[in-house]
Amino acid sequence: MTDIPAPDLGPDPSLLLVDDDEVFLKRLARAMEKRGFTVETAGSVTAGKVIARARPPAYAVIDLRLEDGNGLDVVEALRDAREDARIVVLTGYGAIATAVAAVKIGATDYLSKPADANEVIRALLANPDDALPEPQENPMSADRVRWEHIQRVFEQCDRNVSETARRLSMHRRTLQRILAKRSPR
Repeated sequence: MTDIPAPDLGPDPSLLLVDDDEVFLKRLARAMEKRGFTVETAGSVTAGKVIARARPPAYAVIDLRLEDGNGLDVVEALRDAREDARIVVLTGYGAIATAVAAVKIGATDYLSKPADANEVIRALLANPDDALPEPQENPMSADRVRWEHIQRVFEQCDRNVSETARRLSMHRRTLQRILAKRSPR
């Protein structure tokens, strides 16, 4: 994939990257700096919220699952501090329910890992009035559809495992094992 030419970032090219995968965080930070962003990084929800409140950036890329909590907390803190911030939620545990939750609280877009810098920039700079992207070549598998349904119910139950298990007529420990795994392809 070729690099995107220097994008028009506007008067404020500040970018906050929040991810607990240190290697990925450093690599993405370097790639974004090469494209003109002024990057600040955080490896936790706590550090991300501190930066979001103290120096709210124009752009942010925030991992959903962090060691000390949920990246959506950083999205909320940033949205409270700067309403015009363009926020992309990035995660290895992609689910429709979490994507909907992220967009509802103010994320601009949602990407599943692995995502390269060009995909992140396209998501950050996308015009909301543009046409929808082309549908995927490969639709979801039956296992993926099941997993998505479980994630949706889990989000509707405010991430309460016991209530989700009750509504799905599933044993709580079975549900915990499913939630701990990565999404099927």
